[in-house]
Amino acid sequence: MRFALDSVCFIPSALPPHKDSSSVADATDRLEMVRMAISDYPTLTVSDAELKRSGPSYTIDTVKHFKTSQSGRAEFHLITGIDSFLEIDTWKSFKDLFTLVPFIVMKRPGLNYADSEVGVKDLGRFLDKKISQGYHFSGQDSCFMHKSYRPVYICEVTQINISSTNIRKMAKQDEPICFLVPSNVELFIKQKGLYR
Repeated sequence: MRFALDSVCFIPSALPPHKDSSSVADATDRLEMVRMAISDYPTLTVSDAELKRSGPSYTIDTVKHFKTSQSGRAEFHLITGIDSFLEIDTWKSFKDLFTLVPFIVMKRPGLNYADSEVGVKDLGRFLDKKISQGYHFSGQDSCFMHKSYRPVYICEVTQINISSTNIRKMAKQDEPICFLVPSNVELFIKQKGLYR
C-alpha cells in the first residue's frame, strides 16, 4: 500500500456545517451504518469523536482532537475526496489544517487530477490561490510540497461512482441500493425508514 497506513478511521459528522441537516440521517444512525459497513475489515475503524462534541462539526477541531489524544504515538493523514478538497477554503480555519496534517486527496470519477497534466496544474493553481504560493509538484511522490505546509498527496483509487447524495435520493424514491451499500446497511436504512 502506498501510504502504509496502519488503519483508516471514518469520522461521521454530528452537525455537518456544509449540509442541510434535514437531508441527512441522524448522526447516531450514520455512525451505526459506518460500523456495519466496515465490520468485516479490521484495519477500518470508526470514531464518535464529533458526536461527543457540541456544536457544528469542524474538521480543524477533529484533527486537533486526534493529534492531542494520540500525541507522539501516530502520524495522521487527512483523507478527502477531490470534490471536498476543492471547497476547503470554505472550511473553518482551513489554512491551519495545512500546518497540522498531510492530506491524501482521492480522485472522484470523471476527475483525472492524478494522471492528467492539466488536472495537476489546476490543483496547483488552486493551492497557490487559496492556500499559499510556493507549492511545487513532485511527480515522483505524486504530491504537492511546500516549505511551510504539510504535503498534499494525490491518490489513485478505484473509480466507483458512488455518492451519498445519490444513495439518499435513491432510497427516498424506493429504488434498489443493493450495489451501492452493504446489504446490512441497506436493510438498516429500510427498517429505520431513513431518507423518506
